[in-house]
Amino acid sequence: MKAIRYAAIAAASLTLAFAAPVLADDPWPVESGDYVEVSMISVDDGADLQYMNHLAGLWRKGQDFAKAQGWISGYEILVNQNKRPGEPDYYLVTRFPRFADKAEEKKRDDAYFAHMQSTTAAMQAGSAERSKYRRQLGSQLLRAMVWKKP
Repeated sequence: MKAIRYAAIAAASLTLAFAAPVLADDPWPVESGDYVEVSMISVDDGADLQYMNHLAGLWRKGQDFAKAQGWISGYEILVNQNKRPGEPDYYLVTRFPRFADKAEEKKRDDAYFAHMQSTTAAMQAGSAERSKYRRQLGSQLLRAMVWKKP
């Protein structure tokens, strides 16, 4: 039994001995940065001001709170200036450093709803109301790559 244990330790040591130089000699000039979530939004003709008012109010309030808490590192709105058929009017971009685990997610939800003075039911009702003039065409989850420091 001891021989098997020593053999396993020796094998692990050899693996680490060969892996360490590989890690130290990493050729990649970049490393993983923030996650970037992009929501693609289309609004009906004539509803742009209504949607922008929503973004400037409730959406911004929530995003600013999330940023102040350190949950997100930034957010922005991009407008599709030369929209082709089937493309979104707006891209809502949110950057965040990591995903929350289940316990952290619950704490965040509680803090968010308290800050927004709202409930899940009220948020869902607001989303249903906006669906009369706004549609989410999809979303993407991307990962930024940042330059390594020399």
